[in-house]
Amino acid sequence: MGAGIVGCSLADELTVRGWTDVTVLEQGPLPAPGGSTSHAPGLVFQTGPSKTLTAFATYTVEKFGALEVDGLSCFNPVGGIELATTPERWADLHRKAGYAASWGIRAELVGPARCKEMWPLIDESKVLGGLHTPDDGLARAVLACRAQIERARARGARFLDRHTVTGIEQEDGRVTAVVTDRGTFPADHVVSAAGFWGPVIGRMAGVDIPLLPLAHQYAKTEPLPELAGVNDPRTEASKPILRFQDRDLYFREHTDRIGIGSYAHRPLPVDAFTVPAYDDVTTEMPSSYPFTEEDFAPSWEECGWLLPSLRGAGVAEGFNGVFSFTPDGMPVLGESRTLRGFWLAEAVWVTHSAGVAKAVAEWMIDGRPSVDVHDCDLTRFDDAQRSPAYVADRGAQQFVEVYDVLHPLQPMERPRPLRVSPFYARQQELGAIFLEGGGWERPHWYEANAPLLTDVEVPERDAWSARHWSPIAAAEAKATREKVALYDMTPLRRLEVSGPGALAFLQRMTSNNLAKKPGAVTYTLLLDEAGGIRSDLTVARLAPDRFQVGANSPADLDWLLRHAPDDVHLRDITAGTCCIGVWGPLARDLVQPLTRDDFSHEAFGYFRAKETYIGHVPVTAMRLSYVGELGWELYTSADTGLRLWDTLWQAGQEHGVIAAGRSAFNSLRLEKGYRAWGQDMTTEHNPYEAGVGFAVRMDRGDFVGRAALERLGSRDGRSARKLTALLLDDPAAVVLGKEPVYVDGVPAGYVTSASYGYTLGRCVAYAWLPVLETGAGVHIEYFGEKVPATVAEEPLFDPKMTRIRR
Repeated sequence: MGAGIVGCSLADELTVRGWTDVTVLEQGPLPAPGGSTSHAPGLVFQTGPSKTLTAFATYTVEKFGALEVDGLSCFNPVGGIELATTPERWADLHRKAGYAASWGIRAELVGPARCKEMWPLIDESKVLGGLHTPDDGLARAVLACRAQIERARARGARFLDRHTVTGIEQEDGRVTAVVTDRGTFPADHVVSAAGFWGPVIGRMAGVDIPLLPLAHQYAKTEPLPELAGVNDPRTEASKPILRFQDRDLYFREHTDRIGIGSYAHRPLPVDAFTVPAYDDVTTEMPSSYPFTEEDFAPSWEECGWLLPSLRGAGVAEGFNGVFSFTPDGMPVLGESRTLRGFWLAEAVWVTHSAGVAKAVAEWMIDGRPSVDVHDCDLTRFDDAQRSPAYVADRGAQQFVEVYDVLHPLQPMERPRPLRVSPFYARQQELGAIFLEGGGWERPHWYEANAPLLTDVEVPERDAWSARHWSPIAAAEAKATREKVALYDMTPLRRLEVSGPGALAFLQRMTSNNLAKKPGAVTYTLLLDEAGGIRSDLTVARLAPDRFQVGANSPADLDWLLRHAPDDVHLRDITAGTCCIGVWGPLARDLVQPLTRDDFSHEAFGYFRAKETYIGHVPVTAMRLSYVGELGWELYTSADTGLRLWDTLWQAGQEHGVIAAGRSAFNSLRLEKGYRAWGQDMTTEHNPYEAGVGFAVRMDRGDFVGRAALERLGSRDGRSARKLTALLLDDPAAVVLGKEPVYVDGVPAGYVTSASYGYTLGRCVAYAWLPVLETGAGVHIEYFGEKVPATVAEEPLFDPKMTRIRR
């Protein structure tokens, strides 16, 4: 549903793959039905921090560049340039150039003179430099719709305009038809590609779509003498698309005028349920709201500051164009589990449209996209992140921050706190500095540990890597290695799988062998049919027919529920439970006096679980460690969580116990080489190249992904790439993640995770690279500087595992 750029692209992608019985329903007239596509200025900048969005944009450029209508290409490759007028932005453009190198996009940092050469109207005295991306440009979205409509129709697709959807019919949890004001259309699959009308369609289907429509200002100047006769009216533009992000502005040519888009104004939310029909609007189209000049006035002043020739010109026309934002700024894609056959392709900008359509078509036909889409999956939000208030707050913040310089750890501002563990009050008393993830308040370090810095030497950091960081993390890591620390692990997702068929189900769904006696804990993988890593799990068998599963995201529960037979019961127990990681060489000294059970190594071995009591608190204790030290994860119900914390804290005083945060945790886990799913490995990677092949048991029955792994052949040489451990050569150097890695002077891969290894005295970085020998030298580009690093053998710390198994 929807014949905007996403719907037309999807029809083309489906029909070219052989699904030709496709009907596209559209409420407005074709080929410009009045949604966001019809007014989109068409800017396509490919480079950003998301590898997935960059891949979508790259495919969009490639595809639209190959499409023509009446001899005119659907993509005008004028290139792009992003300007820096502040030192902070100029530094950020160096970081963005790194993203480009990581994702394979051509990009070049240029000086003010070159910026002036490409855009003669700018005042180069205001400019420090720019990032030139020669393969970016302008998508002619309506033209691309026409081209793809023609192609899809030639293969058998139907496009029916002036059909307003009024209902979605369903039976036994499956979609069966779409009802319109002009008839009912039976369907096995229905895709909502309705843009900012997505929530309207979603309500008809009973499927929540966390999307906020917002109006964004776009204006065109009067004709400018400086542009007279410069541009061909058919192609409209010859200069690169220009972004002036320091003032939340962008520019493009419209023959002899300049188009100006602004994100500088206040958020202007739009209620999708009150947008008038095409024939009822008083403006040009439903997605075009009246231009609010008072909101644009400050931006117009900034335009004249950068482009002096605009000072004597005026705004000829403008509108407030509606498009979609989500709480995390990513699209909403995938099939609903509660209404099978109902798919979403929502919150997609023209920039990513063809790439999204390709991914969704692959998903529908092949069962999986060829690119990782976990951060676009419709299931990624928890219930606490789906309230209308949350979507409104976070969606508006995404609008405000579109062009901001954002640190990768920078948390959102509202609503906070939303989700807290039972230990929150105690953490506040200890001066916890909280960041946020998944709605959870997560301590990154504790100011109460500042006195421990007298025994720690920490290299000074540059201003960027010092944001959302404290040297206290080094003291917390040291205390964990030498004494004992408490870590709040509550936000990590926990599932309960039970029932007569639980074991057989988990054996089928995961890669390792779980057929062990109760009390066993197993690290295993969720694979897709192609052998890609959907997630990694820690599964504890607590009883013959009851398992506790440590998972990663709501998508894991959704995936398991889709496949669960009737004799298996699954539920997410995260919100009603909590967890403390007790880790360090003195962990046993702390815990053993609090329980009557034997916590010795002989009685309670590594990767074992036991239901017991700590003081007055019933717990499930699991002997696991993600920091490379002796210890346990202690789980209990939320109502007894605070008592558990207080019990451990009081007993730990004689052992020098501290509370430690995520910053130290990340450092310690990288020293041990423990992978983080979604960051270090995704569906784009198989277990062997990701270094988790030990979690695959091919000497047992069938499981999802097994056939694909068998096709890889022998374990040796299964891939030309590898998740590789690197140690930076300079003890003071730091990288943060997503930086390009150069081999022999050429970009060869990118960093996935990085943190300073306080025990090792070097920054640890993991990167996807061609297979390299241990000791090989590489360079990581950090803000334009090539930082030397060396391929290291794993694990970097305690390779014989003696510290954990004692």
